[in-house]
Amino acid sequence: MASLYIHIPFCKSRCTYCDFYSQTQLIYINVYIKSLVRELELQKDYLDGEPIETIYLGGGTPSILKAEDFELVFNAINRFYDTSSCSEITLEANPDDITEEYISTLRQFPFNRISIGIQSFNDKELKMLNRRHTAKQALNAVSHCQNAGYSNISIDLIYGLPGQTLKLWEKNLDEALRLKIPHLSAYHLTYEEGTVLHQQLQAGMIEPVSEETGLLLFNMLIDKLNAAGYVHYEISNFCKPGCFSCHNTAYWTDRKYLGIGPAAHSYNHISRQWNIASLPDYLEGMSQGTLRLEKESITPKTRYNDCIMTSLRTMWGIRLDSFLATFGHEMLAFLLKQAKPYLQTGWLEKDEKNLKIARKGIFCADGIIRDLIAL
Repeated sequence: MASLYIHIPFCKSRCTYCDFYSQTQLIYINVYIKSLVRELELQKDYLDGEPIETIYLGGGTPSILKAEDFELVFNAINRFYDTSSCSEITLEANPDDITEEYISTLRQFPFNRISIGIQSFNDKELKMLNRRHTAKQALNAVSHCQNAGYSNISIDLIYGLPGQTLKLWEKNLDEALRLKIPHLSAYHLTYEEGTVLHQQLQAGMIEPVSEETGLLLFNMLIDKLNAAGYVHYEISNFCKPGCFSCHNTAYWTDRKYLGIGPAAHSYNHISRQWNIASLPDYLEGMSQGTLRLEKESITPKTRYNDCIMTSLRTMWGIRLDSFLATFGHEMLAFLLKQAKPYLQTGWLEKDEKNLKIARKGIFCADGIIRDLIAL
């Protein structure tokens, strides 16, 4: 089974924290959709005919698309790929796009999961992030989806914002829990170079939360969601039992995936490739029927490092029998040697089946992973 990602790189406005490839020239949407259809055809052999299990439309802002856009995209997917086993089809959406009228449009298509980029239920925080919606619109968006029969709903939140207190974050979490949605993703703010927030940070206009406060916010997130019955199955992701994001889990468990659109990545165990991060160059390439991308072969070391960086983010960690079958005794010995100091401190846990990051080590996961990879 494999996964398909479709990148929709258009936004009505840019958020101050976002470094994903996107732009605001909406006049190119029509020609872009035609280019997506062309790339879906050109890339049809990348997965060697493996059936598609999950489809994810991300961005950018996929909810900026109209019915005729979705129709062209899904017709192409069904024409060139085996979707008979497809069980999860996700649309990322902005709250202000999710009206009752728009939901009726979505019901014409096979979406069965909606991921809503809420980020905060506090209007002041939303304004700082340059989000287009209000807290009320966020609540209404979830309600519209639920009333239309969508039960598989996820929301995104950001914490660690400048000036954010434990009280403000707790209010955000309480609001999210009142929605009774099955999935929630929460990310600590990072100041990515080139973003507005990074520029403001460099200019001394804002002050980041301290590491201590960040840790307290993260622990509050874990404690409140665990108490509410959510499973903490990946560092930034929580769900009710059985409501994992199948698409994202595929990334973390070494499944094949194909990414369509500028800056989209693909992986098929043999190679990794990524499309050029330029809409004009992408459109020109598609008009000529040529893929403009970079590609690298997957070496045993690359695959080992990928395994460490993805598996250890999850509650399952590294499954040792599978690891041994894939990488052999020598690499298993290397892994356990690198892991030994963290096992002694209790930041890593190991039993007969799995090696995983313990609760006390989650906040330092990046450092642990860095020490376990093969340079």
